Amino acid sequence: MSTAPDLDSIPSAPAAPPAAAPTPPGGPLHWRQVVDWLRADGVITAEEAQRTINRCQHAESSQHPLVRLGAVAVQRARDGKPLDTELLTEYVAQRTGLPYLRIDPLKVDVGRVADAMSASYAERHKVLPVQVTGKEVVVATAEPFIDDWVGEVQRQAKREVRRVMANPQDITRYTAEFFALAKSVRAAQKAGGGATGSSFEQLVELGKTGKQLDANDQGVIRVVDWLWQYAFDQRASDIHLEPRREQGVIRFRIDGVLHPVYQMPMGVLNAMVARIKLLGRMDVVERRRPQDGRIKTRNPRGDEVEMRLSTLPTAFGEKMVMRIFDPDNAVKDLDALGFSPHDAGRWEQLVTRPHGIILVTGPTGSGKTTTLYSTLKRVATEEVNVSTVEDPIEMIEPSFNQTQVQPQLDFTFPEGLRALMRQDPDVIMVGEIRDLQTADMAVQAALTGHLVFSTLHTNDAPSAVTRLMELGVPPYLINATLLGVLAQRLVRTLCKQCRQRDREASPDALAALIRPWKVTGYRAYKPVGCVDCRMTGFRGRVGLYELLTVSEALKAQINEAPSIDALRRQAVKDGMRPLRLAGALRAAEGLTTLQEVIAATPPLE
Repeated sequence: MSTAPDLDSIPSAPAAPPAAAPTPPGGPLHWRQVVDWLRADGVITAEEAQRTINRCQHAESSQHPLVRLGAVAVQRARDGKPLDTELLTEYVAQRTGLPYLRIDPLKVDVGRVADAMSASYAERHKVLPVQVTGKEVVVATAEPFIDDWVGEVQRQAKREVRRVMANPQDITRYTAEFFALAKSVRAAQKAGGGATGSSFEQLVELGKTGKQLDANDQGVIRVVDWLWQYAFDQRASDIHLEPRREQGVIRFRIDGVLHPVYQMPMGVLNAMVARIKLLGRMDVVERRRPQDGRIKTRNPRGDEVEMRLSTLPTAFGEKMVMRIFDPDNAVKDLDALGFSPHDAGRWEQLVTRPHGIILVTGPTGSGKTTTLYSTLKRVATEEVNVSTVEDPIEMIEPSFNQTQVQPQLDFTFPEGLRALMRQDPDVIMVGEIRDLQTADMAVQAALTGHLVFSTLHTNDAPSAVTRLMELGVPPYLINATLLGVLAQRLVRTLCKQCRQRDREASPDALAALIRPWKVTGYRAYKPVGCVDCRMTGFRGRVGLYELLTVSEALKAQINEAPSIDALRRQAVKDGMRPLRLAGALRAAEGLTTLQEVIAATPPLE
């Protein structure tokens, strides 16, 4: 267990609350009560207390009172230093006579504490078990006066309950992490028949001693298996193993956002990286240069999952990132991708054309590969020869003929396309058009009767036309070959288990965002957070699309000096809905929030 830090920075206070406290024992803590305590104990001045009251009255009402006070930066009388949530928690612990605890995830046996109560019970009562011994259960709480749950936990755990005071933000965060981690460890135990949980804890303790761990140690093997199991359970798209000065950090990218998962001694992290490199057929000894590799494993359902490995030397050691290509996420139908009926029908018409070029644009991580794979999967029938040239091959798909470019062998995108032209293809996918050579080969393939798919990095669909011209493709060839451009972004979707109607959201904000367009039936929801969504309020992502189709009217705008504004206006007349409008429609449905849409999409022009 962590010990309480030095409290010299906060004046000591009596253990019992004053008789005039606005919240009676047994009720929730109130922010005004804490302000009164701080003023009475001389921690803050009377002027600062009044300023805090004025500011807190307009703060987010759903926040815990200590988080609310921490957000308004209450200034300490002694030195003017702001009191953050951690210091306020420590102070209230002293004031109410509860022991203070700063939760250290490395010192929590997640398997045992998760047995003390269910995740839903912990979330409902805003408490978290942090230690289980033979005689007692130590439970962290941020509500010193509420203890009506104690008797029930004592009966369930058959142990005495000892309450400690902890930061409410830590309780919220670790409730999601500990129970998800415990579920993953149990699944790994069941699958492997071994004591994965105890091996995990033992390995962490061994790593702290500085002993050199081998990649083939049974404990290291089990922890790597646990890591993958946990990542699959959490729907992670990427796993980051990051060396730091003091210890290693594991982070998962979930729904496009990185989340800290666990911290461990550097010896354990280095052994895990070595084990994964060994499985990926990479050079385990070489740590001074970047390396790439691949691993195939299986998820809890038994489906094959492929992971792309990448290592990079850093100041404190070798960093590894594993990108997960789950077949459930890599190939989806148009509805699951997020296509509206309007755009789905227009996209279907494009991809059934016999020849021409179709481009998918967007920044890295916007889902371009998923859209292309899902589309190619639909057209790759037994009568159609689908061939790809990629760098790298994102995921092995049996219905395609996939080729990896190898620049060190002078086998580049143009060379790969040139070779594919002699392989009797019907549909060709080029990973990315980066230069004039690749663009020229794609144009030639389209002119000779092939349907060509590729990607470009542009902000929106009309910009793809000018991008091709910047590469050197003449306007007449663009007119002759380009069929359409699909621009896309990904936004997080609200968790259906915990989202709530946002009564304060104004339709005027939506109207101002998409003017001169109009959307009716706005049903605004806001994120709340639960164990199911790791307390983020979001679960999963959905695509936003704008589809430009090259009509005869648009071709007239593609000349030696095309105007982006003219191209955009004509595309809208032809049926294109801008990305921000597509996002606004999703927000109006209650699928996401306006804040997510604003962050992901370019403004309307």
